[in-house]
Amino acid sequence: MTAEYQCHGAIALITINNPPVNGLGLVTRTAIAEGIQRALSDAAVKAIVITGAGNAFSGGADIKEFNSPKALAEPSLHTLISVVENANKPVIAAIHSVCMGGGLELSLACHYRIATPTTKIALPEVKLGLLPGAGGTQRLPRVVGLKLAVDMIVTGNPVSAEKLSATALFNTLIKPGPDGEWLSAILAFANKVAAARPLPKVRDLNVEYPDYETFFQSARAAVQGASAHYPAPLKCIDAIEAAVTRPFDDGLQYERDLFMALLQTTTSKAMRHAFFGERAAGKIADLPAETNRRPITCAAVVGAGTMGGGIAMNFANAGIPVTILETNSEALNKGLETIQKNYENTLKKGKLTQEKVDQRIALITGTMDYAAISQMDIVIEAVFEEMAVKKAVFEKLDAVMKPGAILASNTSTLNLNEIAEATKRPQDVIGMHFFSPANVMQLLEVVRGAKTANDVLATTMALSKKINKTGVVSGVCDGFIGNRMIEQTIRQAGFLLDEGCLPEQVDKAIEQFGYAMGPFRMSDLAGNDIGWAIRKRRAVEAPEMTYSKTADLLCEQGRFGQKSGAGWYDYKTGDRTAYPSELVDDLIKKNSADIGVTRRTISDQEIVERLVYALVNEAAYLLEEGIAQRASDIDMVYLTGYGFPLFRGGPLFYADTVGLQNVIIAIDKYSQGSHGEAWNTAPLLTRLAALNKTFN
Repeated sequence: MTAEYQCHGAIALITINNPPVNGLGLVTRTAIAEGIQRALSDAAVKAIVITGAGNAFSGGADIKEFNSPKALAEPSLHTLISVVENANKPVIAAIHSVCMGGGLELSLACHYRIATPTTKIALPEVKLGLLPGAGGTQRLPRVVGLKLAVDMIVTGNPVSAEKLSATALFNTLIKPGPDGEWLSAILAFANKVAAARPLPKVRDLNVEYPDYETFFQSARAAVQGASAHYPAPLKCIDAIEAAVTRPFDDGLQYERDLFMALLQTTTSKAMRHAFFGERAAGKIADLPAETNRRPITCAAVVGAGTMGGGIAMNFANAGIPVTILETNSEALNKGLETIQKNYENTLKKGKLTQEKVDQRIALITGTMDYAAISQMDIVIEAVFEEMAVKKAVFEKLDAVMKPGAILASNTSTLNLNEIAEATKRPQDVIGMHFFSPANVMQLLEVVRGAKTANDVLATTMALSKKINKTGVVSGVCDGFIGNRMIEQTIRQAGFLLDEGCLPEQVDKAIEQFGYAMGPFRMSDLAGNDIGWAIRKRRAVEAPEMTYSKTADLLCEQGRFGQKSGAGWYDYKTGDRTAYPSELVDDLIKKNSADIGVTRRTISDQEIVERLVYALVNEAAYLLEEGIAQRASDIDMVYLTGYGFPLFRGGPLFYADTVGLQNVIIAIDKYSQGSHGEAWNTAPLLTRLAALNKTFN
C-alpha cells in the first residue's frame, strides 16, 4: 500500500503499488508525495516518471476513505496534484491498463502523459452519484475538448487511449511489449523532455468552443429526465461549464463545492452502498480464501426453454462451450432458433460484430442424449418448477455425470436439499437461480445446500464472475432470498385490490417510487400461472398463509398475462402496452363485495409503504435465520434482480434512511387493518429499532 522509488540514471521512477488497482489512499498518496520531494531535492534527477505496478496505473481515489478523516488528511489528492503540477522538473505519467478517477486526475496534473493504446481511460465518479472532485471537470475539457469531456464525465464510461490519440491528452502512445521494453520506452521519453522548459501545464490551456451556451443547454436537456433521482449528471455539466466561464482556480473551487454537496446526498450514499455491496457479496464468512476451485472448461444445460437458452448464452458469452439437452427434437430446435434470433437482434443493435456472433453460436450445441453431456464440468437443470420433475432429472444426471461434476439446479423456490438427496453425491449439488431473461439479468442467487461442498460453492461463485453475474449466496428456504421476500409484496398487492385499489393505481404508485414496473405489470410479463402454481402448493404446505382470491379468479379465466394476450391488463397483438381492463376491474370489485369488504380510497403512500415494508420485514427474518449473510446481500438481490431503484440503495438501505422506528410504526398501523395477520414484526427489526441501529 505504498509507492516505490527508483533512479534510472537521471530519471526518478515512482511506481504506485497498492493492489489491486493502485488506489490513491492516504498511505499511497504520502509515499508518492515523498518520492516527488526526494526527486526534486536530488540534483542528479532531471525528470520524474509516475507509473503503476501490476495491472493498473491507478483506479482512482480509495472510496473506502470517503466520509472518513483519511479522505482529507494531508497530503490530500488535491495537495498531491498541486505538488506534481508545480514541480520544477518534468513529471511524466506513464499510463497503462487502467487509468480512472483520481488516477486520471493525477495524470492530468503531470506535465506529460504517455500511454499504451489499450489503456482504459475514465472518470467514473458519476456512477457513484458524484463528480470528479480533484480537477477532472476542469482539466479534461482542456485536453480532449468540450463535447468529449462532457460525454466521458456524464456517462462515466471508459474510452481506450487509442480512441483519444487525436486529442491533447497524450503526448504519445507506446505499444505494450515486455516489461523491459516498456521501461526503456518511458525512460527514453523522459530523457527527451528532461531539459524542456517552460513545463507545460493543462491548467494553462483554454477551452475553445463557439456558442458554448447552446451546447450546455442541449447537454442539460439530455440528462434532465433522470435528474430528479440522480442529481450528479447535471452537476457534472455545471462543473464543466465552469471550465469555460471561470478562471481555473475558481472553477476548481466550484467543482469541489459541488463534489462535497453530492457526497452528502442519499443518492450517492445509496450508489456507494451498492458498489461496496457487490464486492461484499463475494465474501463468504465460513469459506476459507484458499479453498480450491474445480476447473470449468465446458458446461451443459438441461432444458432448451426460455430460461435454459438464456443460461446457455451466458456460458457462450464467456467463451465456455455449452451443450443443451432436451427430450425431443422440436423443443431443442426451437430453443436453438431462439438463441440464434437473440444473437441476431444483438448484432442488429450494433452490440456485437458478426464475428463475435458466429463464435458464440459455434460454442452452443444441442443433444437429446444424456450420455453426450456426461463429461461436462458443470450441468445446470432448467426444467419445469416441479419437485418430481427436477428429482427425475437429477437421478439421471447422477447416473451419467463424471465424478466431480457440479450438478446445479435453477429452481426458484423448491427445497434444494430434497433435490440433492435424489443423488448419491449431494456434496456436488448447488442452486444456481438465474433470473429471466437469463442472458440479460445481472443477479445469480447461489443456493448453498446443507451438504454442498466448499469447493463447489467457491467454484460457483468464481463462475458467476466469469459469466458476468453478481453472485449472492442464499441458504435453503422456500423461495430463497428474492422470491421469499417478493411473495410478501405480492400478498400485500392482492390485499390492496381487495380493499380499494385497482392494478393501475398500485403499479403507478410503486413505479413513481422508482421501480421500472409494478407488481401487476411484472406478473403479466412473467406469467400469472407461475404464481398460481405456487399458491396451489402453499394451500397444501402452508394453509395458514392467506392471499387475495383475485389472482386465482384471473387465472381461472385463462388470463395468464402477455403470453395469453390478457392478464391483469389487456394486450393487443404485437403490442406489449398494458391497457387497463374493465373486465378485471369489475372482477376485483365483485370479489370485494363477495368477501364483505367495503372498498375505500387508498393513498399512494400507503401502497408504497405496504409493498416495500413487506420486503423489509421478511428480509429481517432472513437475516435472523441465517438464510442471507448480510443486509447488503439482500439489497444486491433486489437491486440486480428485482428492479429496486438504485438511487434508494435496496430495501434495507432504504429502511435505514427512513428510520427503522418509522418502519415499525407503519407496520404496527397496518397490522391493525384488513389482513393484519400478514404483519408480524420481525424480532431483529424490533431490536435494531430499539437500539437506534440500522441494518447496514
